[in-house]
Amino acid sequence: MATERGTWNYRDRFGDSFGRTYFRRFPPGVAASVGLGTYLGEPTDTVDDDYREAITAALDNGINMIDTAINYRCQRSERVVGDTLDATDVDRDGIVVATKGGFLPFDGERPAEPGRYIREQYVEPGIVDPETLVRGSHSIEAGVIDHLLDRSLANLDLDRIDCYYVHNPETQLLDRDPEAVYDSLEATFELLERRRAAGDIGCYGLATWEAFRVDPGAEQFLSLPRLLDRATQAAETVGVDDHGLQALQLPFNVEMADAFTRATQPAPPDADEEGPVSVLEYAHAAGLHVVTSASLGQGALATSLPSAIAAELAGDTTAQRAINFARSAPGVTTALVGMSSPAHVAENVAAGTFDPLGASAFDAIFE
Repeated sequence: MATERGTWNYRDRFGDSFGRTYFRRFPPGVAASVGLGTYLGEPTDTVDDDYREAITAALDNGINMIDTAINYRCQRSERVVGDTLDATDVDRDGIVVATKGGFLPFDGERPAEPGRYIREQYVEPGIVDPETLVRGSHSIEAGVIDHLLDRSLANLDLDRIDCYYVHNPETQLLDRDPEAVYDSLEATFELLERRRAAGDIGCYGLATWEAFRVDPGAEQFLSLPRLLDRATQAAETVGVDDHGLQALQLPFNVEMADAFTRATQPAPPDADEEGPVSVLEYAHAAGLHVVTSASLGQGALATSLPSAIAAELAGDTTAQRAINFARSAPGVTTALVGMSSPAHVAENVAAGTFDPLGASAFDAIFE
């Protein structure tokens, strides 16, 4: 498991190789502001081998945040992360490992009949109540998350997952009443508080796509203060002083900057201003750590950025400037970059040798 001492020791290995704010606070210690994502790629042995090489290179060169999910590449991404952690010379206590649960995963490959597979593997054994299954593959019920968390621990071959995300909870809002979804999340938060107390996870979070980027009233909108209230209630029920909801994951890049530009959340308690604020501002006020996904727009921004924005960003390549845009946003801890290709690791890691934009310079981009 990651520890405060272990992550700081990892940071100290690199001395002054990176910019002054490359490593940032993330429970329990520090994490690199460039993280490795494992979403991309087909579920094949060849891609597995590429990920092993890429993850090894990343850990050896300054990336200690590895992000995955049980459904990525039919559980193969989690298993590759686990295999690589077993083989690396980097101390486990210096590496922050995050995964997610919510989408029911296939096993190794996509089955010929996905619906039948879900029914036989999850519904008929009683793991999932079909009444809570949305779009045929998504559930955030406490019992389901409990099952998926156990499977993730086995896939990763870990005793503890440092950050466990409920994956795209807003998917439930496509078919269910919002109040029922908040109730389900509170029950799942209770489960995660118990798993945290047992030492199975370090903290938990919400990995989203639409939830915090859309306006209140939109179908998939979630209220961050309501979620924090539910986490507080869950912690009180379990009997712990402080809840473990400490992280948000959401998409953020030059073309998807809603988390910064769109005021979707109410003003935080004790805020100077009245009226709504962005989710980044609210998360910062609430002490939450924000991890961005889609930092390169699944590769599209690696070769092309708006010229006016690119001119403001440090970096030798377009990809480095795009990564620095994501990690420059106020309140962002880590910008995730998909690195299924070992050839891209060195370029992405090198983005951390450039200082990110200051808050005022970042604001100026949007003026």
